[in-house]
Amino acid sequence: MGIVENDAFGRVLEALRESGFLLESDPNLPSICVLVTGERPRGSWWSHPMAHTIFAVNERLARHPDVLVTKLVSGKVTFVERRLWPNLVAIGSSRSRWQMARLSESAKALLARVDASDYLRTDQIVWPETLQAKPGDATRELEKKVLAVTTQIHTETGKHAKQIESWQRWAARHQLPRPNPSVEEAMTYFMQRLVKLNADFSGRARLPWA
Repeated sequence: MGIVENDAFGRVLEALRESGFLLESDPNLPSICVLVTGERPRGSWWSHPMAHTIFAVNERLARHPDVLVTKLVSGKVTFVERRLWPNLVAIGSSRSRWQMARLSESAKALLARVDASDYLRTDQIVWPETLQAKPGDATRELEKKVLAVTTQIHTETGKHAKQIESWQRWAARHQLPRPNPSVEEAMTYFMQRLVKLNADFSGRARLPWA
């Protein structure tokens, strides 16, 4: 990384550690795009002159050992700092009604496979023809309901795929301390924080259970 990228990454990491979670991009709320460019995004950030820098910062942040990438806020890419991971584990593994309601049969089948496996890769799943949604679509459902941990990977053939892992296995692999906060405590923390951000920045971001 060059000087510009290093400076931008430093600002982003400091902001993430202060707030606990940070969106990749949002029209109103603080985000990586704003921290890198100094201005609100208009349309896709890929068209911005600093798109290369934004991408580099995103990639470096995703690889940071204290950062987890989720779809927590408004179904968008959300970076979550380590101290809030127990909250995510509590929420993600709760199998609450808002998570399971209206979940497609394909997503339910994929979730059952995730529970029974150490982890899955979307490019290696043998998928029954009877299930309508493809593995990628089912994975996106699980992401939006915070039902599993997903990580984008580059396959041996150079293509993109996702690794899918249960919250329990992921927490054990990262040796997270127990006990986790209660589901109610975890949800309340994120809700209070997001309500304040929406109020401070005239935002309309939402959480999946709200």
